[in-house]
Amino acid sequence: MSELRGVGIGLGVAQGPIVRMAEAMPAPENTPSIAGADAERARVRDAVSAVAKELNERGEAAGGSAQEVLEAQAMIAEDPTLQDEVDTRIDAGATAEWAVHDAFAGFRATLEAVGGYLGERAADLDDIAQRVLAHLRGVDAPGVPNPGHPFVLVARDLAPADTALLDLDQVLALITTDGGPTSHTAILAREKGIVAIVGVADGDVLTTGETVIVDAAGGVVTREPTDDEMARATERAAARRSADAAPLTPGALADGTPVALLANLGKPADAADAVARGAEGVGLFRTEFLFLSSAQAPTIAQQRESYRELLAAFPGKKVVVRMLDAGADKPLAFLNDAHEENPALGLRGLRALRASEDILREQLTALAEADAVTEADLWVMAPMVATVEETIYFTGLAREYGLKTAGVMVEIPASALLADRVLAHADFASIGTNDLTQYTMAADRMLGSVAGFQDPWHPAVLRLVREVGDAGTRLGKPVGICGEAAADPLLAVVLVGLGATSLSMAPSALADVRHALSARTPSEARSLAQAALAADDASSARNAVAALAAELPLHKKETTS
Repeated sequence: MSELRGVGIGLGVAQGPIVRMAEAMPAPENTPSIAGADAERARVRDAVSAVAKELNERGEAAGGSAQEVLEAQAMIAEDPTLQDEVDTRIDAGATAEWAVHDAFAGFRATLEAVGGYLGERAADLDDIAQRVLAHLRGVDAPGVPNPGHPFVLVARDLAPADTALLDLDQVLALITTDGGPTSHTAILAREKGIVAIVGVADGDVLTTGETVIVDAAGGVVTREPTDDEMARATERAAARRSADAAPLTPGALADGTPVALLANLGKPADAADAVARGAEGVGLFRTEFLFLSSAQAPTIAQQRESYRELLAAFPGKKVVVRMLDAGADKPLAFLNDAHEENPALGLRGLRALRASEDILREQLTALAEADAVTEADLWVMAPMVATVEETIYFTGLAREYGLKTAGVMVEIPASALLADRVLAHADFASIGTNDLTQYTMAADRMLGSVAGFQDPWHPAVLRLVREVGDAGTRLGKPVGICGEAAADPLLAVVLVGLGATSLSMAPSALADVRHALSARTPSEARSLAQAALAADDASSARNAVAALAAELPLHKKETTS
């Protein structure tokens, strides 16, 4: 028996034979075309059209977020600018294969240089290029294999479309050698409830056909497992399925101390799934979906209807709506189209909204009107707040529109360090761990080259969380967590130990986090938090907490009649 380690996603465990995903096709050689430019252009048009059609058809069959991902890929494949780049190379004498390869590579480099939201699309471009090249060559495109039996998939990483379309009846678990806890693969795996371990550095030694146990809770891949180990894994998987099927209860620690478990949502249509999974409300509603697909800001009426639909799904429950968080990775021409050398440190979030205050006021108007005709408990918050003055500005404006609960996102170290003064004016704080980690570690969360620094387990990040938690406790103000960190069951307990009063996450993560919290008392949560704070780095913090958790007894949550 031997073990490989990575970052587990969730608490699941699975076992089965490995099937490795094929590597990308080799690049074509740059040889002159003998067919002529017209014929080469026609071949590219046919291939691109076929690929776009296939992506749209697969998306329609998959539905949900997968459909959005694949439709976006189809649009990228048929982008006129990209087609012009291909034609330029063909006119210079290149073959269709080389023109596609070189044009897509150039386009990819451009997107990576821009970074942020557009930089994320660079990985999608590789997948599209491979599909077009495969069509030109008359071969199957590399992708998720279909061996005809359930299997554990091992890959370097997965394109978003691959992850979104995994057949959960066949893919028992996922192991990637690249990526981290906030990578797209990890986020989509968590959303789909896939047993996954990412960032398994030694994963290249795994071979097709060997049987492994994938223990996401421990972040361990066990090779050559014994019969006893496989039996225990089977028992754990069965127990977890039984727990998932148990009646839904509010989030709480073992002694009954409440910890509200809320959902992160991107559009009103996502509400039904969150309710079905036991979400006690919404901890983060991202309003960007209304803006990102538009050439101009949506009207008050359009916004009001979307907000009304969301609020109507949660009568009597808390719904936290984040004002438009644009700029940096989500640029909008009508909000801020000025070139910035480092947009992550530029005019984004509340800064951008203040510069275009009419958009902020229209959002607040629409929210107030939707609130008036629904029964949810509406909370509003401003993104990227850095100063006390910004806090006073936003909370005052929200109250001007009759919105009774106004808070701020803590994503910048400055607002965390001044949390007591910020919370003197705000009704609540919500910590966005993704950006807080990015700014604390000076590591762009969209850059793979610094992905190792983008880990919310880092003690420096957790110290800032403690600052906010302590301030909330002293002032009697709620402190929520709405970044990806809240979806990590072990880290969720630590965050509660640091003072978080609610946790918001992808709906599919609610069951695991609910289970993890119910097994720990408040004093144990604080002890685990102290173990993390005492570490020197993220890996040491995670390992120290896991080791201490293994020594502590598991409790059953107390119930009251």
